[in-house]
Amino acid sequence: MEQLHHELWIVKAVNALLGPLVAAMLAPFGFEFAPGHDVIPDYLVMCGVVLVVLVGLALLVRSQLSVDNPGRLQVVMEDIVGLFVDMLKTNIGEKGPKYFPLVAAIGLFIFTANMIGKIPGFMSPTANINVTLGCALTVWVYYHIQGIRVQGVVSYVKHFAAPPGAPLFIAPIMLPIEIISHLSRVLSLSIRLFGNIFGEELVVLILASIVPFLVPLPMMVLGIVTGTLQAFIFVMLTMIYLSGAVHTGHEDELREHGESHAHAAA
Repeated sequence: MEQLHHELWIVKAVNALLGPLVAAMLAPFGFEFAPGHDVIPDYLVMCGVVLVVLVGLALLVRSQLSVDNPGRLQVVMEDIVGLFVDMLKTNIGEKGPKYFPLVAAIGLFIFTANMIGKIPGFMSPTANINVTLGCALTVWVYYHIQGIRVQGVVSYVKHFAAPPGAPLFIAPIMLPIEIISHLSRVLSLSIRLFGNIFGEELVVLILASIVPFLVPLPMMVLGIVTGTLQAFIFVMLTMIYLSGAVHTGHEDELREHGESHAHAAA
């Protein structure tokens, strides 16, 4: 599968254009590349394509913004923004929309990355563990930073060892459990997304190698559904983790209840 990905025309084109420059920039750091080897990996090229698509779409919508006569694209984008805002308010509260930039950006990136692999000649960068791990680490670092900003360092660290209402003597037991729990979130977010997208692309490639064209189509249609669902689950868990970081008390119970439902949906 990795070999097939490296044969993508866009990967070859980008490496032919930018490969020598990147190789020259990395040479002082001890990186050497064999002749004919792709300097820029396929998943990084596809991440760049996804970013170009999203930025281009945003600029297009911005150039056509209208209060009196909004176009169809503007209406669709406004509905997407409204969906994210409503979800943030539901899961975090009235202050939820302040986290819109990160949540919406990572949600749209994952959704577009999942879908772009359905286009012949492209691949889903989320079928590579490096991309999904990067997304998971971004969320993990972000919600901890927001928790510290809202609660302060001492209070935020304290709730790991002794959650509100819990006796202090259980702190030596709770602290390692909470640390393991939070570290496992990185693994859970990255492996779930990677496994689903990689598995779907692998099945499509196998079917296409046996009987091209028609046979892989049902699996590709199913991939659209699962790709959308995986992006939604990733966004939901991101908001739930944010809610747990910036809230305390009984709201933690709501966060745990919501997290269990999100994992069940996965």
